[in-house]
Amino acid sequence: MSASRRSGTTDELGPDEPERPGRPGDDGPVPPDGAAGPGPDGPDGTDLLAALLDGMDAALCAFDGDGLVTHWNREAERILGWSAAEAVGRHGFAGWAVREADAEEVQGRLMAAMHAPGRQVHEFALLTKDGGRVLVRTQSAAVRGPDGKPAGLYCAFSEVHAQIDLERSIALSEALFDDASWGVVLVDADLRPAVVNAHAARALGTGRTAVLGRPLGDLLTRGVEELENALTHVLAEGAPPAPAELWVGVRGPDGERRRCWRSGFLRLASPLAEEPVPLGVGWLFQDVTEAKQGEQEAALLRFRANQLHRAARAAAECEDPAEAATVHLDFALAGFADHALVDRVTGGAVADAQEAAPVRLVRVAATPSGGPGPSALTGLAGLPVRYGEGHPALQCVARAGSVRAGAGSVPADEAREWARARRWPEDTVHALCAVLRSRGRTLGVVTFLRGGSRTPFERTDAVYAEDVAVRMAAALDLADLTGAAGAPGRGEGG
Repeated sequence: MSASRRSGTTDELGPDEPERPGRPGDDGPVPPDGAAGPGPDGPDGTDLLAALLDGMDAALCAFDGDGLVTHWNREAERILGWSAAEAVGRHGFAGWAVREADAEEVQGRLMAAMHAPGRQVHEFALLTKDGGRVLVRTQSAAVRGPDGKPAGLYCAFSEVHAQIDLERSIALSEALFDDASWGVVLVDADLRPAVVNAHAARALGTGRTAVLGRPLGDLLTRGVEELENALTHVLAEGAPPAPAELWVGVRGPDGERRRCWRSGFLRLASPLAEEPVPLGVGWLFQDVTEAKQGEQEAALLRFRANQLHRAARAAAECEDPAEAATVHLDFALAGFADHALVDRVTGGAVADAQEAAPVRLVRVAATPSGGPGPSALTGLAGLPVRYGEGHPALQCVARAGSVRAGAGSVPADEAREWARARRWPEDTVHALCAVLRSRGRTLGVVTFLRGGSRTPFERTDAVYAEDVAVRMAAALDLADLTGAAGAPGRGEGG
């Protein structure tokens, strides 16, 4: 346990006490009967001072005006191995805590702190009790007496590597919240941002202070539940073993921005508590939207190219060219659309130089609208489909190019009515019509349909549909030439 010599210097370090007569080092007279003094259940100032010194995380020693050691706490004993009983009363560090060659310089620099303003920082190599050497960083400052004159000094020290570790931690924290090239957010136990760095604030589309204390739902339109679930898990179970990729929608002045953030999470616990007390979660993220979209597009292209290859292999084994056309259609549907329709131009193919005339279409193949299954050849009766004026399929024939259509953001009842008016299954919300062209002539239209749970068709989807349509048109044209069954375009044109 730490020890102290009750001198003037000691009194200045502890709580204010009445001056006690006697020489430095004496305990002083016992208070007379009835005088105020420490009771049996309460510590006096010296006991309180010793408890405070022993509870410090830093090593501390104190010297009186003559350079005698007056205080030595437990952390100083831990670092150097010298107990308080062995240290208190020694003159400086000479002969025991520093080498003789360094004693004069160390003592001079320490004692100079009594007459210098503020704290003085030095690094010394001190000796341990077992003869080892420890490099320490010291902070020394004067202790002044009642008259304001220096009565001694205190010296707090710690191992240099521990101090450097602390400084590195502080520097790392400051760098993360100032110059980091990824987003850093400290989220409190209520799942609200407590500290946000500049990169994260830009990613969230707001200022660093505007985001503090706000629910995550105020900042994100999508992905909030997934993010809050991840934060709750980290608070309860600790950090996950690998980063997580979260797709979120960020509110912005121009609407929602869909982003993918590769996120890492760390549970923050107080270093001052005996048991881990969660302070919140450290959330670090990088925007990997472009990379993920590139990966997804590459994977989609590989899949579609593979489907086209497999369809060509399977169609080559079909004796009936019309059946080969439906094989191409079935392979194209996988992961691309929910339904598909094939309509042929009645009266034979339409040449580009042919005089414009009203075009009628007859359904020759379709996929089941009630559930999954292969497409089936239909239209043997040759009855035209009752498409209204301006129907996307008719536009596709007129333009000899792809046409996209959609119900838009309307209620479900209006979307069903929109699909019924166009002679499509009621669950249709998005449509893509691709023209069937072969030998410079328009043979018909293939229409791909998607439900409300899927995204609208994009330009890359139109390119894929056109690739499929080219293969289907070649098969249907061959069916016309050979007069194969299931080729209504030829039979109805006779």
